[in-house]
Amino acid sequence: MSVRRAGVREAGRLACVRLTPTAPVAGGTLIAGYAVAAGSGSRLLGGVVLLIGGSWCILTWSRRHGARTAATLAGVGIGALVLSHLLALAIGAWPSVLFVAAVMAAAAWSRADARAIGSEAT
Repeated sequence: MSVRRAGVREAGRLACVRLTPTAPVAGGTLIAGYAVAAGSGSRLLGGVVLLIGGSWCILTWSRRHGARTAATLAGVGIGALVLSHLLALAIGAWPSVLFVAAVMAAAAWSRADARAIGSEAT
């Protein structure tokens, strides 16, 4: 049941509220997860950061674009995490994390955010 009033496009969503892009959250979560793990000395704590940020992104992708896009981007995120560990052996930890965070953010932008922002304008 959708309520239509002045300034309201959908039930519970104001027309003037923009969608939060997921690309910076997805990339930033990888960076923050590593920073917490390295700074605290607890890989578990870094994993909790990844779990929280990743869960928010997956839920958002699922709501906006469906389970297929959410699963695809979740797979990219898991692949980025694995790649960062392998790449760290060659180029170092921080350069590796920054590289995979950029790849993750680019994937999230191209597969989800660009479409969401484009459809929001219409």
